[in-house]
Amino acid sequence: MGCRPQLRKRSDVTRFSSYLRPDLLRRPAAGLLGAAALLASVTVQAAPVPSQMIERPAAKLQWLDKVTARTSTFTMKVGETKAMSSLRITLRACRENPPIETPESAAFLEVTEIKPGEQAEQVFSGWMFASSPALSAMENPIYDVWVLGCEQ
Repeated sequence: MGCRPQLRKRSDVTRFSSYLRPDLLRRPAAGLLGAAALLASVTVQAAPVPSQMIERPAAKLQWLDKVTARTSTFTMKVGETKAMSSLRITLRACRENPPIETPESAAFLEVTEIKPGEQAEQVFSGWMFASSPALSAMENPIYDVWVLGCEQ
């Protein structure tokens, strides 16, 4: 004996729509504005601004060559430049949350690619976050660089 799905009746739809505010059904934009206001009123704790974080003297980074599948993990000091294949990676700052906050590390990196016979091209300059590498990722078809954390 098989179960047959119940067909929806018009009375089911009208019964459900009686729970909705009729004025919002006629004005869909007002419903969207109300939903946006509700979401805006919810308190969400944002990630700390890098200036509110603790300054650290070094960062641990990882590098990937997508062609050869070679990876390398290395530590850099602030102000240091490291050559990895055709990339020159410069660490400008490394900061992390205080111990009482959610763990997060952020590093300000400048990455330059030097191709033979061409002028050096800056491929990335900005903050990278250890917990969300895709948030501010370096766009390069051959190499990936990401932050693992800050070190003392």
